[in-house]
Amino acid sequence: MSSESGQPQAGPSCSGIQWPKREREQAEVSGGVIRRTVVQERKSWIQKVLEQIMGSPRQCVTPSEVVPVTVLAVQRYLLEGEPRDTKPRLPLYCYDVTISDGVYQEKCYLHHSLNSLVYQNILKVGIEMKISRVSCLYNEKRLGQGILCIDAARCGEPQEAISLETPFRNRAHEEKPERPLRGGKSHYLALWNNEDPYGDIWLTNKQPEEYNFNNTKIISLSHLEMTWTSRKDFPALLVRILHKSKLRYYGKPDKMMIEPYQSFLEVADSSGTVSAIMWNALCPEWYKSLKIGLVLLLQDYSVKKSYPFRIQPLPVDPEIKLISTMEICLNLRNPSTNIVIIPENQVKPEWRLPKLNHRFVTRSELDNMPENHICDVIGVLSFVGRVQRSKKKENREDFWSYRWIHITDGTSEQPFIVELFSTSQPEIFENIYPMTHFVCTQLKVVRNDTQVPKLLYLTTTNESRVFITSQRGQSYACDAKVKNFIQWIKTKTDSEEVNAVIGGYYPYPPVPETFSKYSHHVKVESLLTAVSEVRKVIENLQYREQKRIAVQGIITVVKYARHNCATESASASETPRNDSQPSTSQAATGESHSQERDGKQHQDDRPINSQCFQTPSTSSSPSRKRRILQGTCAKPVAVPQPEASAQTKGNKPGTSITLQRREVTSVSIIRKARRTLTDRWESQLWRDKRFDLVDHLQYSRVYAESIPRKFNFEHRKFLTQQYNSQPAKYIPPEGKPPKLDEFRSALSLGHFEVTILGLNHEIAIDVAFLPMYSPEDVRTSQIDTLLTCMNYSCVYPREVNVNENLPGPKALAGDIIKAAAELDREHIIGILDICNLGDNKVEVCLQKIYTPKNIS
Repeated sequence: MSSESGQPQAGPSCSGIQWPKREREQAEVSGGVIRRTVVQERKSWIQKVLEQIMGSPRQCVTPSEVVPVTVLAVQRYLLEGEPRDTKPRLPLYCYDVTISDGVYQEKCYLHHSLNSLVYQNILKVGIEMKISRVSCLYNEKRLGQGILCIDAARCGEPQEAISLETPFRNRAHEEKPERPLRGGKSHYLALWNNEDPYGDIWLTNKQPEEYNFNNTKIISLSHLEMTWTSRKDFPALLVRILHKSKLRYYGKPDKMMIEPYQSFLEVADSSGTVSAIMWNALCPEWYKSLKIGLVLLLQDYSVKKSYPFRIQPLPVDPEIKLISTMEICLNLRNPSTNIVIIPENQVKPEWRLPKLNHRFVTRSELDNMPENHICDVIGVLSFVGRVQRSKKKENREDFWSYRWIHITDGTSEQPFIVELFSTSQPEIFENIYPMTHFVCTQLKVVRNDTQVPKLLYLTTTNESRVFITSQRGQSYACDAKVKNFIQWIKTKTDSEEVNAVIGGYYPYPPVPETFSKYSHHVKVESLLTAVSEVRKVIENLQYREQKRIAVQGIITVVKYARHNCATESASASETPRNDSQPSTSQAATGESHSQERDGKQHQDDRPINSQCFQTPSTSSSPSRKRRILQGTCAKPVAVPQPEASAQTKGNKPGTSITLQRREVTSVSIIRKARRTLTDRWESQLWRDKRFDLVDHLQYSRVYAESIPRKFNFEHRKFLTQQYNSQPAKYIPPEGKPPKLDEFRSALSLGHFEVTILGLNHEIAIDVAFLPMYSPEDVRTSQIDTLLTCMNYSCVYPREVNVNENLPGPKALAGDIIKAAAELDREHIIGILDICNLGDNKVEVCLQKIYTPKNIS
């Protein structure tokens, strides 16, 4: 290496060469004048570690100096093409982590024992990380470089200022297309699912091109169906794309396949419609370029007998024959398929290619649609839920990504409720927000009219596609219902933005009114989960994975949390945090962080019942009076003073409050205590058993991510990112981003914290209850008890006129707490929705309560 170049050189990752210090010229602009400053760079920590490994007789070392590095990328892939001593075992997937020490970037392999940090979204982009043990990993069957392996690390807090300008120490890590460190010719997958195309192997540059049809023999699909078994060579097909499926990834460690993908195209000519399957490496080359409606010339394809169990989508024209006896196979080799996109202006009427016919329905028509009916919808998004995940199969690492959305089209007061799974269109799925014009095709109707409340929503199918662009130029632009929607949307104003909602916990689909109906639709090995098993269920959940379980117990505590409290409230029956306990920010890592996920209660975490919610006559000490003030909020309460002392002016939000601020009059304490008495109920059984518990799981904390927010168009990018999945690569924010809890909540009623005591009185669990309160429900007396409140659908309400004579949230909260008291000592079945929010934050929400009256 020439030391005169002063640039990072390609070479083995574990090279022991010490890079010389260099001077970098940095151009700065100040007052319109370009200045060049010379900055003396510090020694690279990454380089020091590599030198230490090369100088050690062992391949695994502890760095002599542990300094924080920044995580810039976390990328997932399937390990293929490397020798294995045994059959493949879990985990199937590996992770490469790109770090920066401020001088160099380095792509490192993450030891599989640390994969759980990614599963829980603790190891993520943008954070600080301290690496305490590293090793050098080689592939003994290949000549070339070793790679740096992270064997032990501790994840820290997100960083505010992150530079992406630092170069890679090893230039091989910058090569395109980007390949994983291990696994031969494998490629990176999307971080959280296998359906989304990810990385630079996915091309988008295929364009229509004029084609000379002279000397090109074309065969119709119906003729091919009759003769394909006796043919060796197949003439060209001239077809239009009617449907396009999402991607299917079928990679396995023991199968040496390059880009093992599959996608179905439903193509048609004037004689029929048939399935054409794109295989393997042809998918990255063509998938993103093939749009519905394009006309294709297919040459050098193969034909095989169709898979008997696949159900083809219905043809767009009922008069077109559905060919289900054969499939067209498109592959990169054996033979190498030639695909040509024919420009629309070259398409001749005599070809009689079918037009695209859509099945748009309005929301008013949906009420009369039968179950499993396939339809298309258009509207404006009024609610966009957070991205969640569900396992495809138990004990596997593959997940579906999905979110709930509401679409309004002006034909009904009710929106379309859509369960939107990823459609292999991440550029749309990850960038939708309220107030956007939205089109979704090939949706299936899901309904159950015998259930209370009635179940009616739409869900995506394998062929569903989504669009958020202007209707101009789209194939559906001339549809009558699309035109009606465009006319309706022209009458709307920007002021209706206040009704739009984004993110938060969304309890859908609703639980049936009886437990017997619930058990009929649940597909799990065990219908009921013991309270003692809840912790294990929570620990097994991965990032954004949501699961619904049923537990038996007795409701012993119900507490109402107002909106003027912190978004992240304390649990219903835990001791308020004192000055010696870690703050929320301090709990982000280390032991206190793991305690948050485990839901453990230490011996000194006494319930607050006897301290915070007694009458003032029984709480006379100053410290006890302060606990009363803190009872309904997670954070200490400070009473405003006319003038802040010099000691308190410098305090930041969330820091401990000085004694001067905590000193309040006894009159204020009495008033506060009286108010909290109406916000809480606890049973005598809880007073008798709370100190004898074997375990107390505390999961009633409501995080900022759990609260649905009023949509703010100005901050649409920030809100969209907050409720998307964590990205695989760091994305610099635009300016200083706001905080999520600064946005107005869409919940009118606040939330409740409920303690459920197990039937054996040994274990209790604190959970949250977030009712989706709507004024329309009050008019019809739908929300009058805790039970009926949980039995209602989650459709966010319109804005309410302040002059309407309706009971307020406070009055309703009192009614619900009063109703809970009627369940004293009654055995119930609670339906819990559990979601891993990542970073050791777990959301456990009570969806419904079954009493002996509604078990069957």
